[in-house]
Amino acid sequence: MEFTLLCNDRESNARRGRIVTDHGTIETPIFMPVGTIGSVKGVYHRDLESDIRAEIILGNTYHLYLRPGLDTLRQAGGLHKFIHWDRPILTDSGGFQVFSLAANRKLTQEGCTFRSHIDGSKHLFTPENNVDIQRIIGADIIMALDECTPGDADFKYAEKSLRLTQQWLERGVAHFDRTEPLYGYRQTYFPIVQGCVYPELRRRAAEHAVSLNREGYAIGGLAVGEPTEQMYEMIEVLHPLLPKDKPRYLMGVGTPMNILEAIARGVDMFDCVMPTRNGRNGMLFTWDGIINIRNKKWSQDFSAIDPKGTSFVDTYYTKAYLRHLFISGEMLAAQIASEHNLAFYLDLVRQARLHIEQGDFLAWKNATVRRLETRL
Repeated sequence: MEFTLLCNDRESNARRGRIVTDHGTIETPIFMPVGTIGSVKGVYHRDLESDIRAEIILGNTYHLYLRPGLDTLRQAGGLHKFIHWDRPILTDSGGFQVFSLAANRKLTQEGCTFRSHIDGSKHLFTPENNVDIQRIIGADIIMALDECTPGDADFKYAEKSLRLTQQWLERGVAHFDRTEPLYGYRQTYFPIVQGCVYPELRRRAAEHAVSLNREGYAIGGLAVGEPTEQMYEMIEVLHPLLPKDKPRYLMGVGTPMNILEAIARGVDMFDCVMPTRNGRNGMLFTWDGIINIRNKKWSQDFSAIDPKGTSFVDTYYTKAYLRHLFISGEMLAAQIASEHNLAFYLDLVRQARLHIEQGDFLAWKNATVRRLETRL
């Protein structure tokens, strides 16, 4: 993986860059649709490519390891071939999913023992076999195994958790460096900077991760229960510590407003299930604000879903029709809403890139955030 920093905004820490992988180029800042089990829920790959114009998608190690399983993925030639996607893929290590299984997992220096949410079977992730699993999945960018510390953890717990994550990271880096990709293209290994909401721990985590000299760095353990302002504070703490010539990936964040604020603080890469999850429940993000399409007020609104949008569904379908589909329980409703929201997120980061290049990102961001927060 190669990263080029193309320009910086004059009045904020926003950055415009480009990542080149063996499966294609990613313009940053970028939003990455979440394809947990090898599919972005309810959206055709055809539409991801042509309408939404996704440059990279995510898969999840925990879920893909359990289903379809490593034998199937290896025989298919990796996730790219299995799902017929020839653009870049990033895989999370599964640390967050294991975090969510608090009652069914145990953390030790060896690794994380957990029980499958599918059948209760027992499994072990170690830093080493987690690398091996992601080698088999075959993503272009893979994540280190970590513990995702709860946002409300006290300092003592957060410090102990960070020590474990750092020990795992050193073992994961060593194992990644002594193994090879399986399918003839390069893979990149990102450390995850943890430390909860404690600046001292975040600095310690960043300095340790940077000492291992990887091609990019992820920021984890945010948007997991802490106040939004603390999330922004932690990003600001990390900005001067992470290398300027390497991409920063803020994991699992977030709302359109979160993304713009994080871009202003120097973040390059984002992912979140919000566009599809909220879309399936009738929440639409538009350039004029947030719509609950189930509300009766839209029942006879025959205007486009988002007249300022750029996707096919934005101009082809009306608010009244989409509301009718939701109220009727038609599965097409979730598909249209998901596609609209994903297209909006991708358009949002494209506009951010444009305004960074033009040098007026901060003013544009401030005006846009106020508009996007409006409930229509």
